[in-house]
Amino acid sequence: MAFRRSSTRGFKRTGSVLNEQIRKAGETRGFAVSRLLTHWEETVGADIAAVARPVNIGYGRGSFGATLTVLTTGAQAPMLEMQKEQLREKVNAVYGYNAISKVRITQTAPTGFADGQVAFKYAPKVQTPVAPDPQVQTEATEVADGAENDELRAALENLARNFLSKQKTQRKG
Repeated sequence: MAFRRSSTRGFKRTGSVLNEQIRKAGETRGFAVSRLLTHWEETVGADIAAVARPVNIGYGRGSFGATLTVLTTGAQAPMLEMQKEQLREKVNAVYGYNAISKVRITQTAPTGFADGQVAFKYAPKVQTPVAPDPQVQTEATEVADGAENDELRAALENLARNFLSKQKTQRKG
């Protein structure tokens, strides 16, 4: 009988070491399948995962199926409310059967305010810098030319530039 030598030299994968702890922590919240927590973005899609996350799965007395509680921000709740059925279907696809019968959307976690801290990703606004018009720049410099203090001159120049730019755009429209 030959013994197989381990190629890991005493090391284990992190996932295999933490698997049991993750499973126990998930089961306390009702997540029997931890894949829903660990692969939330893959399960529901990047658009929903950016605005919502799963909080709890509760099993009611005498009813079939569970209720998935999803945390979102106040502004995103109506949009998510309209996608509840698609969300339920995607989550049930992870379980392989109709484990979730209802989806509940909340703006705070049911366990308390500490869990209700929402930190979703957002897309930052992309602003393209607009080159100032040379004519506006020279007019703003002329307006601020009489100031003796450098800070005051810079502030007056900035104010004049903003005012003249705004006037110019209003004349166009």
